[in-house]
Amino acid sequence: MPFTLASLVEFEQDIKKSRFQAFAVPVENEQEVRDFLESYKDISTTHQCWAWKIGHHVRFNDDGEPSGTAGRPILATIEGNDLTNVLVLVNRWYGGIKLGTGGLVRAYGGTAGQCLLLAEKIELIEKKQVEFSCLFNEWAILQYELQQQQIQYQEEYTAEGVYVIAQLQVHQIAALSQKIQDVTRGRESLKCDDTHD
Repeated sequence: MPFTLASLVEFEQDIKKSRFQAFAVPVENEQEVRDFLESYKDISTTHQCWAWKIGHHVRFNDDGEPSGTAGRPILATIEGNDLTNVLVLVNRWYGGIKLGTGGLVRAYGGTAGQCLLLAEKIELIEKKQVEFSCLFNEWAILQYELQQQQIQYQEEYTAEGVYVIAQLQVHQIAALSQKIQDVTRGRESLKCDDTHD
């Protein structure tokens, strides 16, 4: 069972006069990765190296450190902790002493690992994207249902009524599907987007 993080965590340490600072954060998609990296951009650092894993997708960046000495070790700590939907950013302020490739691997991997040790891990609940339509007079009932179950959704008003896209945990699908059938008297059904990863 994959896990993700409950919230943002931070860890900092000094290694041979270089300062290393790690941030680990849960992310749902690449846009959240980009937004986080943009908001944590720090021009005072010597290097900002990172790695993320969302489902089966991974990416990492050495940001000028020798290839394979920063991003890959950070990714290895994410995978070693059975985590997904996680981004780890490690900042380095160079302190004048070269660490060598082995030292860099240990420093980046170790800083990321220590950061992840501090994090509260939660079971990742798989979500599926679903969609449905309803008439205006049915929307209030269905909207109340979505809010009661704390389901994230986006609605779009059309000439015929309301078109809704929602992110559901797998166990919520059957109940909502039944509710839509009941409210619309069988006219509408819940459509699952099974291609959504």
